[in-house]
Amino acid sequence: MPPVHDPNVLVGADTADDCAVYRVNDTHAIVQSVDFFTPIVDDPYTFGQIAAANSLSDIYAMGAEPLFALSIMAFPQHSLPLSVMSEIMRGGVDKAKEAGISVLGGHTIEDSELKYGLVVTAYAEIEKIRANDGARPGDDLVLTKPLGVGAISSAIQRRIASEALIEKAATLMATLNRDAALAMGEVGVHGVTDVTGFGLLGHLLEMTQASKVSAEIFAGMVPAMEEAWEFVRKGKIPAASHTNLKYVNPHIRYDNGLKRDTALMLVDPQTAGGLLIAVPPDRTGQLIARLQEMKTPAASHIGRITEEQEKRIIVHV
Repeated sequence: MPPVHDPNVLVGADTADDCAVYRVNDTHAIVQSVDFFTPIVDDPYTFGQIAAANSLSDIYAMGAEPLFALSIMAFPQHSLPLSVMSEIMRGGVDKAKEAGISVLGGHTIEDSELKYGLVVTAYAEIEKIRANDGARPGDDLVLTKPLGVGAISSAIQRRIASEALIEKAATLMATLNRDAALAMGEVGVHGVTDVTGFGLLGHLLEMTQASKVSAEIFAGMVPAMEEAWEFVRKGKIPAASHTNLKYVNPHIRYDNGLKRDTALMLVDPQTAGGLLIAVPPDRTGQLIARLQEMKTPAASHIGRITEEQEKRIIVHV
């Protein structure tokens, strides 16, 4: 995209952050994001919930509180009944209600492939907004959801995932990052992003590039859904896993002995993944304790931020 020259733009596209942030006065800014994608589960209501949770996650990743949302949908009206559209919309609206906001309208077009998501808007105090460029050397890295839903989503599309596993993965993806955002707001952190399509290493790479730092990750400390490992080991993973790994590899140094399966899990493309938080080390224990109190899906200390080095990320076994 062409560069933006506007002094009121506090966060634009240049740092690959989760939202745009635009100053409206000396103390407050509008925070806004848009996200939509094709179905990853068959049930339309569940898909609507997952898509809405994914869209809301960007706002939470900025440390902001959502204000309202608009829906965006592409719908194949000649191959699907309108009842499917209604159920998707209902799922999205119900998830927005859980977040304490309303969906005020939106836009729908006819398309050959179904897609759905939300534009989410927040109004926030500038000093409380946290971007992906705030990580500092010495910070600890904490992750709030396990990895693996990318591999499981691929298994769902291949019709090799059990109903119990589909329900488990769908519940995880539809879980809002609201509580994690509240916890980090209470504790005070330096930087944050959410882990979505580029996987853990992809989004950490964006954070380190934006913050002009490097990072160390301890693979054994990274939480992942146990069921996902089976699909990763058998090579039944989405194509995006290979694309992600190819993209991040030039920027990463791996310990000898690190298995390729582990590297593929670390780039597993997430849908509505957890928050990746850079927190001062003297507050790490407090943050993890608060996340555990709020029963977030994970509260794992997975690494730390270091001074800028030749490689952006070092992955230890």
